Amino acid sequence: MSATVRDTSVLISGAGPTGLTLACLLARQGVAVRVVELAPEPHSGSRGKALNARSLEVLADLGIADALLASGRTDLPFRRYFEGTFAAESNPAADTPPTPSAPFPSSLFLPQDRVEALLRARLAELGGSVEFGTELVDFAQDDERVTARLADGRAVEAQYLIGCDGGRSTVRKRLGVAFTGNSEPEPAMVVGDLEISGLEPSAWHQWFGPEGALLLCPFGGEDDRWQVQATPETGPDGTALAPSLEGFRRIVAHHTGREDITVHRAGWLSSWRVNVRVAEQYRVGRVLLAGDAAHVHPTAGGLGMNTGIQDAWNLGWKLGHVLTGRARPALLDSYQEERQPIAAWTLRTSTAGMAAVAEGARTPGVGLEAVRVDDLTGLALGYRWSRLAEDRLGGTLQAGDRAPDAPCTDAKGQPTRLLETFEGDRFTLLAFGHRPSADLPGHVRTVAVDAGDPAGLRDTGGHARRAYGVEGGALVLVRPDNHVALVARQGEEKAVLDYLGRL
Repeated sequence: MSATVRDTSVLISGAGPTGLTLACLLARQGVAVRVVELAPEPHSGSRGKALNARSLEVLADLGIADALLASGRTDLPFRRYFEGTFAAESNPAADTPPTPSAPFPSSLFLPQDRVEALLRARLAELGGSVEFGTELVDFAQDDERVTARLADGRAVEAQYLIGCDGGRSTVRKRLGVAFTGNSEPEPAMVVGDLEISGLEPSAWHQWFGPEGALLLCPFGGEDDRWQVQATPETGPDGTALAPSLEGFRRIVAHHTGREDITVHRAGWLSSWRVNVRVAEQYRVGRVLLAGDAAHVHPTAGGLGMNTGIQDAWNLGWKLGHVLTGRARPALLDSYQEERQPIAAWTLRTSTAGMAAVAEGARTPGVGLEAVRVDDLTGLALGYRWSRLAEDRLGGTLQAGDRAPDAPCTDAKGQPTRLLETFEGDRFTLLAFGHRPSADLPGHVRTVAVDAGDPAGLRDTGGHARRAYGVEGGALVLVRPDNHVALVARQGEEKAVLDYLGRL
């Protein structure tokens, strides 16, 4: 009989950005969590290479935004060439500068392995770790627990199992959940990390032409890597060749037509196929899916790593509140209700963006900016349709929307921000123009805004009222994931208590 290792509240399979974000959120709430990862050591490849503004807000709440911003770059012009000749240059970041309600840059370019390293360090500060070289091969569940079997014969018992184990997810396959969509048989792109000299690292260089594309993105700082994405070479039979150092040397020479660019070394290399799929169910009993285990899509728009992090952000507070007794298990049903439509939007958006880039690549001067998605920042994505959204005012900002940031001053006259007020795992009740009289549960903090409360906030520039569409008195209940739960009029504290009671 297999030996059973120590029990845990939550077992997470997969230590990418999704699994690590979820583990940090749970550990911060005092939930016992274990993270197992098939790979024998941390991944060293760049893979996903940009965090959007919404993910930066999430990771700021976890306390690592400053380290991320110091490690990446926000100003990266797109320099485009057509058939080897310079065509145009633009800087998409200039179109979406930080604002009082959205203080982070629209994109932060940095390799995924750096993001994971910072998340692992934060998890260690919270008392957790990743068990590398540990493969989950099967599991069974009943009404009370999940029993997972590891490749070495051990078993782990947990209250919940979360599959964050990628597009080929073992957890999803063992659940028998359909992964509906389509996949192309041949690679659309070869990707990897290269060391290059002779090319100016101040821009993302993009070569397009009738024979395909070559994209070279620098990371800067002490990291001399360039991420390469290119149309694959083909063999005599027309099939795509596997990526290799020599192959990339030929590709770079062919597309650039330059002899002064030298490819010295290759690190991580891979091929990428067009996969557009979504799991039909995100939850089966005590087992849930997140990140690429729940959805895969084209790379256009850089939405992959961000969507997974935001899956974890949505699930983390709900699972933590259930396990700490602040909510009933039925709250977990809202995870699929809220996140599956976001995945559907991501699949549609990235597929359309990939088609737009392919079409635009045939036109001089057009490049990756052809990806005109509705919201690359992630800030406009919300859950107005959710059972957790209750709106009594019907204003510009509605329940389900992201809760905007705003600069304010605190009781001592020091500058602060609403996002700082929201930090942590509690609900926040913003009371504009008054202080509520009702006693709220301990997992709800009350913040009076412009109420003459010595412990409250002053909306000195009017940014908070403008962002929330509030003129007089109002109540805005903000969820732990910084989405608006309820909007009500002043004096409707009972609506707030009723809402919390239904959880």
